[in-house]
Amino acid sequence: MFTISELKQLIEALDQSTVNELSLEQEGQKLKLKKQMTSSMAPSQHPLVYQASPEPQSVPIQTQQEEEATDLNISEPAYDHVLKSPMVGTFYLQASPESEPYVRVGDVIGQNTTLCTIEAMKLFNEIEAEVDGEIVEILAENGELVEYNQPLFGIKTK
Repeated sequence: MFTISELKQLIEALDQSTVNELSLEQEGQKLKLKKQMTSSMAPSQHPLVYQASPEPQSVPIQTQQEEEATDLNISEPAYDHVLKSPMVGTFYLQASPESEPYVRVGDVIGQNTTLCTIEAMKLFNEIEAEVDGEIVEILAENGELVEYNQPLFGIKTK
């Protein structure tokens, strides 16, 4: 039987590897892990994925937004650290629908403060702050699917 720590290790190993799919069978149990492909992770043998990528179109939009920001004298974000998702999964700001959020904008946090949970394969992984500081912005929506390395929180460090 797979233990929770073994499952976490397998998920982390898959996230950090170039392997896209993993199937295991142990003592009659079957486990299949599969990465969700993004355009930046697409295999090189499929060049059409790169051609269909919206990235070239985003450059003019970013330039236009930068020009608008300059015209309106909008400053850089008020945070200096971005906490990113360590895995693919569903982002939750609270332990259950009835409970209070782990953190809100303006909360002062420490390195071991739980900020959210990410559900991956029916496992709820608590994500802790990496730094001491203050939550300035929550960059993901409660209940939404987040990608590996997606920004979750903007934090002003102390």
